[in-house]
Amino acid sequence: MLYNSVRELRARFRLTQQDLADKVNVTRQTIGLIEKGDYAPSITLALKISHVFGVSVEEVFRLEGES
Repeated sequence: MLYNSVRELRARFRLTQQDLADKVNVTRQTIGLIEKGDYAPSITLALKISHVFGVSVEEVFRLEGES
């Protein structure tokens, strides 16, 4: 299972789901699904999201059970 910290990072940067969606050119629903773990983003989308937060992809997404 893919774990992500999108919700936490979004809160830290004070972005709504819509704000983040607009920055990475997806729908608000897509961001919600990613946050819930119901959708695994493409590599391109994962890179875009990590770029918005100024962190590495590994700081946003990781496989469950990996440190």
